[in-house]
Amino acid sequence: MKFIDMHTHVYPDAIAEKAALSIRNYYELGENMDGRISTLLRQGSAAGVSRFVILPVAVKPEHVASINRFIREQTQQHDCFIGFGAVHAAMENIGDCVAQFRDLGFKGIKIHPDCQHFDIDDPRMFPLYEAAQGVMPMMIHMGDRNFDHSHPARLRRVLDQFPKLQVCAAHFGGHTMYETAKEYLSDTECIMDISSTLMFLSREDAVRYVNHYGAERLAFGTDYPVWDPVQEVQRLMALKLGMDQLEQIAHKTAERFLNL
Repeated sequence: MKFIDMHTHVYPDAIAEKAALSIRNYYELGENMDGRISTLLRQGSAAGVSRFVILPVAVKPEHVASINRFIREQTQQHDCFIGFGAVHAAMENIGDCVAQFRDLGFKGIKIHPDCQHFDIDDPRMFPLYEAAQGVMPMMIHMGDRNFDHSHPARLRRVLDQFPKLQVCAAHFGGHTMYETAKEYLSDTECIMDISSTLMFLSREDAVRYVNHYGAERLAFGTDYPVWDPVQEVQRLMALKLGMDQLEQIAHKTAERFLNL
């Protein structure tokens, strides 16, 4: 079966292990991967993953340009990489990023409200949402135990105000707050990835959420380097979903969302 990984992060070799360690410490995880591109390619290949969406996070606005250069370089070097662009709410003329990202060949935009310390529904983001509507999809990290920047209620307000905005709400719409996400996002048109979820849910609960949202709204993702692609494919297969559901989650939802 073909897999598209909708949720990965990679770093230059010189800082990859340090970056992966900081993620591990923040989320209080055990061992994770090292964040290197070579490791993602090796483990992804072993898992049957053919394409990887590379998601950057710019913690400060002054980091945006260099991070996007790195993503651009990697998508040029690796045909299997699909690049998303980094933004920050404190940037000037943030709405101009959509045209710039299209020129760079990026397929979408990534925001991580909790790491970047702004709310999803911060009015500073509205020019970006307006410019991206119907033009470029967006991946948004959802849910955090320390902040409410990415609370599903905030995303719901944005989706109501910008109805043509294409959003993938990461982590079943809310990391560790799956029922809250269900309350606010069930009747929206956003899709969700399942990255960093299956290890926290029983098989019964995971299948219940799959059936609730429908496989056509769900996309496979690993959140590498947080998790190993090989193990994440195994976790998905262990749900024992029907073949149509598996294929939809494994690659068809991503293909539609990314217009591949």
